[in-house]
Amino acid sequence: MEYVLLIGGLITLIIAGEALVRGAVGIALKFKIPTLVIGMTIVSFGTSAPELLVSLKAALDGHPELSIGNVVGSNVANIALVLGLTAMILPIAVKRSTAKIDWSIMMAATILFYIFIIDNSIQWYEGLIFVLGLIAFNIYMFRSIAKKKDEVELDVDEDEAGKQNIFVQILFIIIGCVGLAYGASWLLDGAVTIASDFGVSEHVIAVTIVAFGTSVPELITSVVAAIKKETDISVGNLIGSNIFNILGVLGITSLVKEIPVSLQVVNNDIFWVLAISFLVLPLMIINYKINRVRGFLLFVSYGVYIYFVVS
Repeated sequence: MEYVLLIGGLITLIIAGEALVRGAVGIALKFKIPTLVIGMTIVSFGTSAPELLVSLKAALDGHPELSIGNVVGSNVANIALVLGLTAMILPIAVKRSTAKIDWSIMMAATILFYIFIIDNSIQWYEGLIFVLGLIAFNIYMFRSIAKKKDEVELDVDEDEAGKQNIFVQILFIIIGCVGLAYGASWLLDGAVTIASDFGVSEHVIAVTIVAFGTSVPELITSVVAAIKKETDISVGNLIGSNIFNILGVLGITSLVKEIPVSLQVVNNDIFWVLAISFLVLPLMIINYKINRVRGFLLFVSYGVYIYFVVS
């Protein structure tokens, strides 16, 4: 039964996340909100919603290892696995602003994350700093978009906007929210039971199965974009997701309940997150393109990470 819960939870999270994003994007288009704004806010939140729901429920249910491990594993998976696979399908062009600004913010958030967990916990006031940092990041994004308003507005498709049925989009959002709540619950119940049955630590389950499951929306989105040859914003979206995971997911979760952090995370996993986050910079700035070879290197680094986690 636990495997049914685990797989059912993963599938529900994927479908619910897609429904939430589709509904939100539909409403945004209906009111002619620029697509760039949609991508940097609604879509980013929608694809990161599984991480937030899973981490919140794990913390409230007394499973902090699943909460912190989910974020650690997802951040490694987003850069090493998702970005690596996407680049292996089709080389990814990288915007200079992504390498200079978005990467710098992600790296700063990751370093701050490391500083906060040295004492083996994330306190509510540290969570508040994370959330304030996320708010500041979003204000910066909107101000940057406002400076290029004329360019951004050209992305709004008038015909597409007129086709949106607001009641259908609201239904998608409701289905997405309900699905995310149930999917997170089923996924956690299955993961905890499997960990108990096989004597596997919750940490290992969190950074592998749970983290992969909550990163599936980013994986599907990036792979589909690569197949459609629309990879120009893939790096920025994944980096943005990592920023949200730290500042948003951990910030909000620790505001609700203090998050204990194990020695495994402090002495080992955090250095993998720091290393992978740093590694992607030189891979991006060389010709501002991540080719298939560099994508393969990222993919291999994920395999090495998983090997050391489970061994």
